Amino acid sequence: MFRALVMALMIFVNDAWTVIDAPAWMVHFATWEDGMSLADIVYPMFLFAMGMSIPLAIENRLAKGASLWECFTHVLLRTLALLLMGTFIVNSEAGVAWNKGLYWLVMLLGFFLVWNQYKKDFRAARWLRLLGVAVLCGLAIAYRSPDGNLFRSGWWGILGQIGWMYLFSATAYLLCRERKWVLPIIWLALCAVNICSVPLRGGEPLLGRNFIFDFAGALHVGNGHSCIMAIGGLLTTLASADLLKKTPSYRSLFGFSAAIILGGLGFLAHHWFIISKNIGTLPWCLLVSAISVALFTLLRILERKRLTAWFRPLATAGTATLTVYMIPYFFYSFWVFLSPEIPQWLSGGVGALKCALFSALCIAVAWGIGKLGLKLKI
Repeated sequence: MFRALVMALMIFVNDAWTVIDAPAWMVHFATWEDGMSLADIVYPMFLFAMGMSIPLAIENRLAKGASLWECFTHVLLRTLALLLMGTFIVNSEAGVAWNKGLYWLVMLLGFFLVWNQYKKDFRAARWLRLLGVAVLCGLAIAYRSPDGNLFRSGWWGILGQIGWMYLFSATAYLLCRERKWVLPIIWLALCAVNICSVPLRGGEPLLGRNFIFDFAGALHVGNGHSCIMAIGGLLTTLASADLLKKTPSYRSLFGFSAAIILGGLGFLAHHWFIISKNIGTLPWCLLVSAISVALFTLLRILERKRLTAWFRPLATAGTATLTVYMIPYFFYSFWVFLSPEIPQWLSGGVGALKCALFSALCIAVAWGIGKLGLKLKI
């Protein structure tokens, strides 16, 4: 439920570029602007959801007889898939010399050929995957940016960033699953990295340019903000498991109390740092963590009271999340082909409604093609 809501919101805010004068609450704050909007919290909340799934997925694999090494190999393969997908997407963001819409369609074809969840008895799956590899290799070779640049990694894209955070968080859990008390220390250490790497209000980082920042960059952790979200989600799942024997009221009180504490720490850190998603400041991390814990706690209450019928139309966004994330590129490819002008009336609240309907459409399409056997799974 948490993951589905976040994915629906992610498509909603990402579609804001197709309307005129989108409401300020669904547009990102500027880098040095102190504050955050809905657009500034959905991506970190997805990282939080990704972290929450890690203990559940790994323990499920171990329960089925997989070894720790097999689990780690699976983590590496999933990371590689996310990095590759992210790289293909980020190259399109730089522009495509021949046609961006055609690039997206060929990219999607390659993705679905390689990473579709084929039935186990489907004999042609291997050949289709090899065809998908050939399609993606050909696309990478044929790619040229408007400036003539070749295919390259760039900043890895959203999916690539998720891949690096997944690798860090899953590896941390595999190494510490027998000593789970180490994981909160890792979360605190990441907060310390953030404090030492992010500029103070109107100034330089606390320690200036330092080895902590350089070392974190080498690990693709950056200033730690994304890992803070992912490890925070991981800890939320572990805490939920530890509280299963407690009464429902106690669990709810614990969850909302944790959210209040995180929010309070966020406002305290705001005294020294601005709230900025682009920089990844500590107040932003803590406030989004507070929102995430509060939302998860609320969803558990609704689940317990069986008030979940409203969720059924969104369920595909939680079970076929990667597929839903890719669907907008299909529609945007035709937008590029047609090059329509955005009508003036498609602005403000009407524009926001259009983005909401587009998000619903993407989820519906993912549900429909899922019935036909098309579902991305890494």
